[in-house]
Amino acid sequence: MSPDTERRTQRDRRRTTRGGRRPGDPTGYDPLILVADEDASNGARCVAILAKLRFAVAPAHTVEEAVKAMEALRPDLIVARLADEPVLREHMAANPAIGQIPLITMTAQNDDPAVLIEEIRRALHV
Repeated sequence: MSPDTERRTQRDRRRTTRGGRRPGDPTGYDPLILVADEDASNGARCVAILAKLRFAVAPAHTVEEAVKAMEALRPDLIVARLADEPVLREHMAANPAIGQIPLITMTAQNDDPAVLIEEIRRALHV
């Protein structure tokens, strides 16, 4: 715990977390991106690249995992490469709480990390 002199007495007014608010705090990761990929090695590669760029990342390997993560975490964006992606889109359309989350489908065109990052930034308006 922090000493009482370093604690906040009011709630944080920022819309998104910034991290590193006090000298002893670790730098934050934000925004949250859900990476849904059936191929564990591709998913891990994407997670590593995004984490290195200071995005908060949650991995999922199936549609069911992705839906549970979306409902629990409410990510800012989803990056998906799933054979059952139409099923994922159906779940999103059926649930208004997660239906508005932007979804980027990973394809051969955006498999290059630089292209994917640019797409993510465009989708997030960062």
